[in-house]
Amino acid sequence: MSIRKSSLLMPRTSNWIGVSALSAALLATTALPSKADEALADLVESVSPSVVTIIAEQNAAKGPENGQQFDFEGQPFGEFFKRFGVPEGFDAPRRGPSQGLGSGFVLDEAGYIITNHHVVDDAATVTVRLNDDRAFEAEVIGTDPLTDIAVLKIDAGEPLQAVELGNSDVIRVGEDVVAIGNPFGLSSTVTTGIVSAKDRNISQGPYAEFIQTDAAINKGNSGGPLFNMDGEVIGVNSAIYSPSGGSVGLGFAVTSNIVDHIAADLRDDGQVSRGWLGVSIQNVSPQIAAAMGIDASNGALVSDVVANSPAEGILEQGDVILTFNGEPVASSSDLPILVGTTKVGTESTLTVLRNGSEQDIKLTIGQHQSASAEMDKSVDEGISGTALGVTVAPLTETNRAELGVAENIDGVIVTDLKPDSPAAKAGLQRGDVIVKLGNQDTATPDALKDALDSEKTDPALVLINRGGNQIFVAVEIA
Repeated sequence: MSIRKSSLLMPRTSNWIGVSALSAALLATTALPSKADEALADLVESVSPSVVTIIAEQNAAKGPENGQQFDFEGQPFGEFFKRFGVPEGFDAPRRGPSQGLGSGFVLDEAGYIITNHHVVDDAATVTVRLNDDRAFEAEVIGTDPLTDIAVLKIDAGEPLQAVELGNSDVIRVGEDVVAIGNPFGLSSTVTTGIVSAKDRNISQGPYAEFIQTDAAINKGNSGGPLFNMDGEVIGVNSAIYSPSGGSVGLGFAVTSNIVDHIAADLRDDGQVSRGWLGVSIQNVSPQIAAAMGIDASNGALVSDVVANSPAEGILEQGDVILTFNGEPVASSSDLPILVGTTKVGTESTLTVLRNGSEQDIKLTIGQHQSASAEMDKSVDEGISGTALGVTVAPLTETNRAELGVAENIDGVIVTDLKPDSPAAKAGLQRGDVIVKLGNQDTATPDALKDALDSEKTDPALVLINRGGNQIFVAVEIA
């Protein structure tokens, strides 16, 4: 029996011609890049030298005997030693310095760099590696936990190529954007997407607003720029929503207009000065609008006026703030950003709806006494030296009103928390008020420390007040 090779190895002539013609057609349509492709490549080429890698190194954590903490991960009896201590004379592996990677960009040719607060928080040393692989130790000029922005400074010995901040107010949903950064240590990685939404509130506090994008953002992109198609930075990539830890197309960037204000303040004196009205506010729901006899459910409803505040004697309970210095206040979340970015001492004009009629009211913006400014204690050690991972401040009359916490509630405010800490993993957020840990009240930072020292249950039941609502969370502390 013979086999004709042609029937197995050679295609029929008609099919061969068809495949060749199809291949030629495909080559003809894909050989040359489109104008859009060229424009994107040109943009990336022009801005990439301004994108940097941030290397933040923490010192080795100290144990209860002023030595390095033991590293029990993957060790036999590691969990036993964590709970009951290391036997005398046992030579366990020690935990060395840790290193974190993030991204950033050159804001000014003099060497000012923008990144995230959480990238450099608690770092002993910060190194900036430029696009050309030169590395320089950086000075942390200042950070702002409430907007997650930090300003660094390096001396490169020559002017650096900087990028421009764009106007994040004018970008539209659906516009193309480009993210460049250092995901998983892969420097100069470019991803593209669109603006998925604007004015997002992701529970990071009242002073930050976010652009949502589907451009892939992963661990290490934090602090990197989000560009519009004009090569302007319209956001600083700061957070993702992800059940798995990887990008699922839900990334969030602090708006460039917020960054512009915060960076200018930090460069001035290393601190952020925020304007303050001194009112408690809430949204105008359709039901409230109907009860007040007004048509639109927009604006910020004044539910309380803080004593000895700029608003005392000027604004009234029941006022609906419609505009601030000519800017519309669509909801209560708009007002803290507008006021917070206003210079202290500025005479401002508010349009309010009072007793059914609109009127313009003038008042002078005061200095916001932030929780971090009032902080006098830091609590970040639990039992057996294990970190709870929070920084707290006393609850004062001022921040009680701002957070919507009732007078009969006592506790301490979470002003900051470390990423991947027990508190963060349990879902605690900045602005939460810790009311109880276990069965002990935590009215002061010392009381929280005592509760941590004496708590034996793992995880511990923690009662928090968030925006006036009481919530129980379980936090592993041992």
